[in-house]
Amino acid sequence: MISKTISTYSNLPYWLSDSSIVQTVNTTPRYALPTKADAVIVGGGFTGMSAAITLARAGLSVILLEGGRLGEGASSRNGGLLGPSFSKLGVDGLEKTYGRDKVHSTIKESLHAFQWLVDFIKEEEIDCDLSLCGRFRGASHPNHYAGLVEQAEALLKVVDFPAIEVSKQNQHQEVGSDAYYGGMIYPKDGTLHPAKLLSGLSQIAQREGVFLAEHSMVRTIQKKGNRFSVSFDGGVINAEHVLIATNGYTGSSFRPLKHRLIPIRSAMVATEELPESVVREILPKLRGHGGTERLVAYYRPSPDGKRILFGGRAFGNGDQPQLYSKYLHGFMTRIFPQLSHVKLDYAWSGMIAYTFDHVPHIGQLEGMNFAMGYCGSGVGRANYFGYKAAQQILNLAEGKTSFDEFPFKGRPLYYGKPWFLPAIMKWHDFADRRGW
Repeated sequence: MISKTISTYSNLPYWLSDSSIVQTVNTTPRYALPTKADAVIVGGGFTGMSAAITLARAGLSVILLEGGRLGEGASSRNGGLLGPSFSKLGVDGLEKTYGRDKVHSTIKESLHAFQWLVDFIKEEEIDCDLSLCGRFRGASHPNHYAGLVEQAEALLKVVDFPAIEVSKQNQHQEVGSDAYYGGMIYPKDGTLHPAKLLSGLSQIAQREGVFLAEHSMVRTIQKKGNRFSVSFDGGVINAEHVLIATNGYTGSSFRPLKHRLIPIRSAMVATEELPESVVREILPKLRGHGGTERLVAYYRPSPDGKRILFGGRAFGNGDQPQLYSKYLHGFMTRIFPQLSHVKLDYAWSGMIAYTFDHVPHIGQLEGMNFAMGYCGSGVGRANYFGYKAAQQILNLAEGKTSFDEFPFKGRPLYYGKPWFLPAIMKWHDFADRRGW
């Protein structure tokens, strides 16, 4: 029988509820790290792990420094939705700013990045519950349906990324809700277990000889001749190359990058275990899901098919589950009134990073390599960008990406603290509730 309370939840990512997932790698104590390396990677998420594997397999000595626990940031806190991650601005919006050829190149590479990760997971036999189940995106307002069709048609002119129209009359075949006005199926998209993916990457990195160090916050990086001196909580490492892979957790130690990123807190909740009939009523095809709201919501079944995982933006400063659990539960039950009495077992949040131009960035700044700014679509992007950043460090021709030429800009008087976000989010929430 389903409980009638939502207040008893663990402030812990559902993905980490199985403690065995995070106990598969023996990290190196800070005091035991070498003082020299070919490359130091700052950040132990998808980007850093992917880059570490690529560099180590090329024969470089690699040290990865993580300020908390490996994957403790967004890599183990996201929704586990996997797709090509096309820009939020859409084809037309990007073309107006950057031109047709450059935009079409990035769209094609985005689809390639998605397929690259799928192939990598299969080739490396990473057990991360990968399911190429497709995604349904519902039109949250009557006027939004035509826009979904137009977007799909525009993409299809550039890449082989088909979409299937679903009318409002037929949408119950895809979603157990009357809140939408039809929608679109993207059959190539998928889902996975992000913490299992991170664990698999960590095990590969360790096998390849990468030194993985937790609780090793980097404080300063200084260029000395043709090498870098990396000072961290535990000592100093001299390295020829440094890769900054901190995304939404980029701090003041990397001020030039921090000033170019907009950190945003994203949150998720997981319901209690539900009868199979309830899950199937909500998500008949067990796909990934989302809508067309300004404050986007995304949801999916848990890999075992027993829970609904529901995510969106978090309100307030810091991790305040008492706020975002209430907001997300309310959002969820507006879409699915039949879940109004369902209890939440987990509520958690993490930091993502947007950029001012809504595209991810990769390159060099002050001699250091970086890859970040995934704009809420980091599963496919982060792994691929880590791989490409490593190739750029290795000075390989194949490391070139269509994103290299996008200028990574900040804004005047912006120093990395988005004071404007609360007002913007409240406005978007107001607009969403009125269907604007």
